[in-house]
Amino acid sequence: MERRELLKLIGVLTGAAFIGGQSFLTGCQPAGTAGGAISFTDSDLSFLNEVGETILPATATPGAKAANVSLTMKTIVTSCYNPDQQSVFATSRQKLDEASTKKFNQSFLQATPQQREELLKEIDQEARTYQQGKKKEEPNHYFTMLKQLTLLGYFTSEVGCKQAMRYVPVPQRYDGNLPYKKGDKAYV
Repeated sequence: MERRELLKLIGVLTGAAFIGGQSFLTGCQPAGTAGGAISFTDSDLSFLNEVGETILPATATPGAKAANVSLTMKTIVTSCYNPDQQSVFATSRQKLDEASTKKFNQSFLQATPQQREELLKEIDQEARTYQQGKKKEEPNHYFTMLKQLTLLGYFTSEVGCKQAMRYVPVPQRYDGNLPYKKGDKAYV
């Protein structure tokens, strides 16, 4: 997955869709949330960082693992997702391992980076198809959640803000005619 393609999608993924739709509008403790009914082990966090690194790999800038996106995922899922969303997210590791075993005869973590990328591209297409046909009240596809939370975790981290984007600690004035060259980093 190319970084440029992901950066183009950031605009689409902003707002309420970033952290699960309705929970964004109602605050970070939706009705029915038992204060984080889902728990994360160190192994789960490591797995989520590996998935994040496949989605946003290190290139000229650090990848998702350097930003430790799993901690953001853990916080959002336990604090903001309702029980239905949490249960869908909780199945993501099992489903990724099953898909990897079916395709490559090895778990996701044992697969090569190229195999992981190939697998996630296929699952991303599956998620897009699911999202187009789902009803409003149905939860998002597990991979859509993983991808959104990876982007959120990365681009709100210090690594993402200061190294993947142009960081201006004290913005001065608005310049509507700022020169832009194709490939320039976006401003924070």
